[in-house]
Amino acid sequence: MTLQDKSASHPSVEKPWSAKESWRLFGIMAEFVEGTERLEAIQPAVSIFGSARTGPDSPHYQLAEQIAKRLSDAGFAVISGGGPGIMEAANKGAYYGKSPSIGLNIQLPHEQHRNAYQDVSQTFRHFFARKYMFVKFATAYVVLPGGFGTLDELMEALTLVQTGKTRKMPIILVYSSFWRGLLEWFQNTLIAEGCISADDMRLIQIIDEPDQIVNAIFKYYESSGFEPTAAEREIQLNL
Repeated sequence: MTLQDKSASHPSVEKPWSAKESWRLFGIMAEFVEGTERLEAIQPAVSIFGSARTGPDSPHYQLAEQIAKRLSDAGFAVISGGGPGIMEAANKGAYYGKSPSIGLNIQLPHEQHRNAYQDVSQTFRHFFARKYMFVKFATAYVVLPGGFGTLDELMEALTLVQTGKTRKMPIILVYSSFWRGLLEWFQNTLIAEGCISADDMRLIQIIDEPDQIVNAIFKYYESSGFEPTAAEREIQLNL
């Protein structure tokens, strides 16, 4: 019996799941449309990432709050994952600054709850719709210490920029002592094995001082401006 024969012999099993998948597509489309409409007018923006498990007493939390406040006062909206930890610190710093604090919340069975420091709050059920918003509306990525989720966001940003699927932007790692081992592994293993090129390391900056982070982002765009070019907009349509 072939797989097609098996499917035909169990129509009562296949059809309900097929219907659920079809309706799920409408939910995904709605998340993309609503998220895009709410964020489209907010430019320029910086996406900040870091651990959900970092407490307010942590130097990582305090540094994230300082960075977000500086960015907000300099005219950047700040986008975070909307939850606790570094996400809360980023939203808090921006909330008390001059520019909008944006939280892209995710529905999870544990760990994630919406923080109280959001001027614009948008909740997603699907990770990939949420991740799309982080990249599409960012003019820079600022990444503080974090776990799997933070690493996932960092690697996705690096991959999209490396492959030309999104426009180039500053990708800044904060707290150099935390990232040193990973960058050494990039250098000594990934480059040595030919998995990435030496030039790919230029996609990453390591900066620990809040004012220097703001200055680095301004310097990156001083010749081109923050508004995407027509070619960059076309790239983003195919993100």
